[in-house]
Amino acid sequence: MTAYVFPGQGAQFPGMGKELYENNAKAKELFERANEILGFRITDIMFEGTADELKQTKVTQPAIFLHSVILAETTESFKPDMVAGHSLGEFSALVANKTLSFEDALKLVSQRAMAMQKACEMNPSTMAAVLALDDTKVEEICEGIDEVVVPANYNCPGQLVISGTNKGIEVACERMKEAGAKRALPLPVGGAFHSPLMEPAREELAAAIRSTTFNKPICPVYQNVNAKPSMDVDEIKENLISQLTAPVKWTQSVQQMVEDGATKFVESGPGKVLQGLVKKIASGVAVSGL
Repeated sequence: MTAYVFPGQGAQFPGMGKELYENNAKAKELFERANEILGFRITDIMFEGTADELKQTKVTQPAIFLHSVILAETTESFKPDMVAGHSLGEFSALVANKTLSFEDALKLVSQRAMAMQKACEMNPSTMAAVLALDDTKVEEICEGIDEVVVPANYNCPGQLVISGTNKGIEVACERMKEAGAKRALPLPVGGAFHSPLMEPAREELAAAIRSTTFNKPICPVYQNVNAKPSMDVDEIKENLISQLTAPVKWTQSVQQMVEDGATKFVESGPGKVLQGLVKKIASGVAVSGL
C-alpha cells in the first residue's frame, strides 16, 4: 500500500513551483485560480521572491499547500491508499483524499495562517528543537516548568519540538541540556504553534471549518491529533480544529500507517523533510518524493 505524505511550514524555498507552472497547463490553471482566491499574486512571490518574502505568514502556508496539492493533482500515477500531512500538510492531505475541494482548502489555509499570525502577536512565544532525549523525559521536564511549555511535534525518535512562552522555552532548553539532550535550541518561528497559546486561532478557525463542506474521503487520513485513520467527516473536522493547540503525532502516525499495511511512502511537496523523518521512524519501507 502507498501512503502519500504532505509537508508543513519550513519546507518553502525561493522558486518553488515555478517549473510546475511553466511545464503543465493544469498546474498553471490551478496556480492562477489560487491567485484569484487569495486576492494577490502568490505565484510572483513563490517563483521570484526572496526567502524572507516567502517567510511572511500569509504567504508561507498557502505556498506550501499549493506546491504540495498541485504536484499531486498533476501526477497521473497519483492513487493514494492512505494519506497524512505534517501540521499544515494535513490540509493538503485532505484535498488529496477528496475530503476538501482545492478552493475550500486554500481558503481555510489562508484563514489559518492569518489566525495564527494574530495569536502570535497576542502572545509572544516560540518553539525549540530537542535532540537525542527520550520523549517521556521531554514531557516530564515540560510538566515541571511554571510557564506554558508543551511537546508540539513528535517528529521522529530522538527529535521532539517543544512550544511555549519565551521564558518557558528558555528554561526548558537549559533543563533539557542538563538532562542529556544533544541539543536544545530555539527555532526561528513566530510563535508557539501546537500549544495552548494558539487557542485564539483555534476558535477563529473552528467557525470556518465547521461552515465548510467536507466530503466522504476516498481513503483514510491519519490525523496529527490522534495518529489514527479516519474516514468519518465529522471526526475529521473536529480533529482538524483541535490540531492548532495539540501536538503533531508524526512518529505515531507513520508507525500506525506501517502497521496498517503501508510499504511505500511518497512525499508530495517542496523539500524532503518528511522523507528523512519517515526513514528514521520506519527503516524497512520504501521512501521517495513525487
